[in-house]
Amino acid sequence: MKIVIIGAGISGCAAYLQLRKHLPKPPAPDKDHEITIYEAYDTNKDTTCDERDGPTHSSTLIVGGGLGVGPNGLNVLKRLHEDLLHEVVRGGYVVPKSIFKNKNGRVLVRMNASDEPTSLNEPPIHMLGCSRQWLWRSLRIRIPDRDIVTKRVAEVVANADRRNMVRFADDSPPVEADLVIGADGLKGIAKRALFPEAEQDPYPPQYEGLSGVGGFITADFVRDDVEKGSMNFVFGGNGFFGYFYSDSAKSAPLRDSPHHVSEPGESLGWWSTYQVDECPDPKTVDKEDIARQLRERHRHWNDPVIQKILHSLDVRNMYPTWTLPPLPTWERFGVVLVGDAAHALPSTSGQGSSQALEDVEALALFLGHYLRKEYQGSTEDVDCKQAITTAAKQYTELRMPRVEAILEAAKRRQNTKRDMSVIEEYLMYCFWWILGCFPSLFTKESKPVFNYNVAEQVEKVLSGAR
Repeated sequence: MKIVIIGAGISGCAAYLQLRKHLPKPPAPDKDHEITIYEAYDTNKDTTCDERDGPTHSSTLIVGGGLGVGPNGLNVLKRLHEDLLHEVVRGGYVVPKSIFKNKNGRVLVRMNASDEPTSLNEPPIHMLGCSRQWLWRSLRIRIPDRDIVTKRVAEVVANADRRNMVRFADDSPPVEADLVIGADGLKGIAKRALFPEAEQDPYPPQYEGLSGVGGFITADFVRDDVEKGSMNFVFGGNGFFGYFYSDSAKSAPLRDSPHHVSEPGESLGWWSTYQVDECPDPKTVDKEDIARQLRERHRHWNDPVIQKILHSLDVRNMYPTWTLPPLPTWERFGVVLVGDAAHALPSTSGQGSSQALEDVEALALFLGHYLRKEYQGSTEDVDCKQAITTAAKQYTELRMPRVEAILEAAKRRQNTKRDMSVIEEYLMYCFWWILGCFPSLFTKESKPVFNYNVAEQVEKVLSGAR
């Protein structure tokens, strides 16, 4: 079977590894699945964000790019390969506690964000904070360079009764593929293949009226002010500010364990999100002016960490918040969307990377199951179209309700980052404070997200289909 993955970001790299793990070997002698990733920009695994002067692809939007990987996402990595999980954790920082504060420094909510113990003998897996680059690179280094081609895709055509077609921007010969996985982000090309009758994208990305900046500073500046093992969220009437240690001390003996909180390392990640009515163009914004505006916006906030960050600002980019409207489908004739290409989630969800990881595991498990059924008793090449179609439909039916629920909850929460009146601001503080008095209410929404096991859910679907 020939598989094309469009996009070499986190979703695309994870999809490659999941398919290699779960797809059965074809019955024909000396045959194997051919999986190729096409990516418009260079994906050399040794390239860092500081070395990039030109445009960046989806895997390296990491200037100021920190992210959180929830316990559900880390469990996907664990099932994929335990060494991969340990490597990802080793480059980040375990944060079991979420601390919510107002702009005057008062703690409103303190929450344990961990999932339940995975077994009687194993402590819970905690959330991880790390750089986007580190998560991507941990996946990328496991993919042979020969299987990633630097080439921009111009069009994908989904065909009902034959292989799908992938055409390129450089007019090189098109490629046919049994399965095309669109991991090319919310502005990607693959989505258009699902709606060929539309002259323009019928479900374009939506700017949410919020933009953010972020970065990293030396942790020594704030070591006395940031609680060990904490992800910190600070709210005010004119925006939001967050920060977390982004790596563990190199001497920490358990720095690669998702079950343990280590001594913090050398770096602190931070980000600020606030209302910007007109979507800024990250390529043309005045970075010095953005830094000036940020200092002005937060100059009366009494959190000492925020003030120290503001005095050492190095703004390199700006990140508008985009989402996708719910799509009616994520698949058509063997063209399947995963990650942001199917459902761009705002940063408020804290689940962008985790949901992408769940997507690709679910798709690979469904496809592996139906291919095994096709291969049973055969010694020749078989038509994979039916297996791909069935797997894609069940993947979509399983994943869409979960992701849409997470998106709706995130949209409700992101209203706390918009400009508000003084009355609205203090009503928000009261709301957070009440939740802090009843932590079970606060975790009622998060625990079903963190404790979700997508592999178990796939097995339930397959058990019902037998």
